[in-house]
Amino acid sequence: MLVDSHCHLDFPDFASELDNVVERARAAGIGRMVSISTRVKKHAQILAIAEKYPDVFCSVGTHPHHADEEMDVTAADLIAIAKHPKVVAIGEAGLDYHYDTGSRDNQAVSFRQHIAASRETGLPLVIHSRDADDDIARILTEETGKGAFPAVLHCFTGGRNLAFQAVDLGIYIGFTGILTFKNGQDLRDIAKDLPAERVLVETDSPYLAPLPYRGKRNEPSYVVETAKMLATTRGVSADEIAHQTTENFYRLFNKVPRELAGVAARIAI
Repeated sequence: MLVDSHCHLDFPDFASELDNVVERARAAGIGRMVSISTRVKKHAQILAIAEKYPDVFCSVGTHPHHADEEMDVTAADLIAIAKHPKVVAIGEAGLDYHYDTGSRDNQAVSFRQHIAASRETGLPLVIHSRDADDDIARILTEETGKGAFPAVLHCFTGGRNLAFQAVDLGIYIGFTGILTFKNGQDLRDIAKDLPAERVLVETDSPYLAPLPYRGKRNEPSYVVETAKMLATTRGVSADEIAHQTTENFYRLFNKVPRELAGVAARIAI
């Protein structure tokens, strides 16, 4: 069994064939999928998808690109929504300096609100970090000093220093199809050296399809290819990576049940 710990099943890219996308994931041995929120004010859409499929769960949060739009969303709002049984994480939230979409100050304020919600609920914070290593590390260190919270740096593309600072804070590292790219050697070098108990695999679909699907729309079933590359990179078997990343997932996303009724139960550990 594998888990896609980060996908976006509510995005329009999947609207015309969502049932087929989920079925292909199941056929590929993907036992759980977490569809990640990018706008709290559109959370009803993502929650409806999670409620439809027993093996799909979701988060609640504001992507840093949309921080300016949702500055009125408080930690209390996130905590209230997170009481739903299908909501298993907070985020994604964080800092994105690549496109400089919106105010950096607002991104940081929103990020800290999400951290507070994660700390209060005990649900993992899904962190978006792009071209913002120093500020991400600083905020995570400051906030951990106020009280620990579970978290994952999703779609990791940062530097070695950020990766190991995060691990020292108890944070997990999520790898996408970028790990398979020809120009991904620096990332593979980091993935090779991380503690086994801190790595996760994800698609971030519909983006970042791994080889041999690069250039196509990504989907949860393709997480198999990222897992294969992670296994090769770390010099272990695909079965070992599947077991390790799945155990890591359940340890971090501990609100997700290991056993489900219906179709998902056939591929549960």
